[in-house]
Amino acid sequence: MNSVVSLADIDIQISRKDIKNVHLSVLPPHGRVTISAPKRLSDDLLRTYALSRLGWIRKQQTLFSNQRRETPREYLFLESHYVWGERYLLEIEPYAGETKVELLNDTIKIVLFGAYSQTKAEAVLYAWYRQIIRDKSEVLIVKWAAALNVRPNKLIVSRMKTKWGACNPTSRNIRLNSELAKKPLDCLEFILVHELVHLIEPTHNENFRAILSKSLPTWKARRALLNSKPLAHDDWQY
Repeated sequence: MNSVVSLADIDIQISRKDIKNVHLSVLPPHGRVTISAPKRLSDDLLRTYALSRLGWIRKQQTLFSNQRRETPREYLFLESHYVWGERYLLEIEPYAGETKVELLNDTIKIVLFGAYSQTKAEAVLYAWYRQIIRDKSEVLIVKWAAALNVRPNKLIVSRMKTKWGACNPTSRNIRLNSELAKKPLDCLEFILVHELVHLIEPTHNENFRAILSKSLPTWKARRALLNSKPLAHDDWQY
């Protein structure tokens, strides 16, 4: 059963599921607040829980409101695009042979087999972003799975509206946001290690933070770096 509770000027959407723990989230781009909770918990109890986390909720909403947004991309000549935190200027060559993406000095070139269209250029670049994340992540997974003594199953790279990454401890699948290809590599490694630690500790409790801090002492600096970068322009449909 879903419901909405109000806390000061904040409406909190509650979703009840067959889960054991309460999960509080503040979602981009405007700081919408949600709680996933076990079915047995009442609205009053969850409102009290949210009240105890009000300071954290406000902080997250402020971060989202202050975070820069990319302007909509049109995939035009000399438009700015980012790869691993570095800015590149776009070139597009239609009717130029096999479809591919190339990095040349300060230029990112999209080579198209046929005619140009914005939709086609966007799809080609998105597929390339997914592939470079996969290539980098597979190397990092070998390193960090051994360091953490965990055995992840499947790596999935896709567009994600509200998270940089996710882990399913049951299936041991790791999911990464394709937007990470635009951020510095340190950010990708932070998110990947974060999700791998969830194979040891599913929740964000003190044990989780202790494992993360011991394994990756720079995680807070990397998180701050990621949060300082612009969010992608998107319609953010829920």
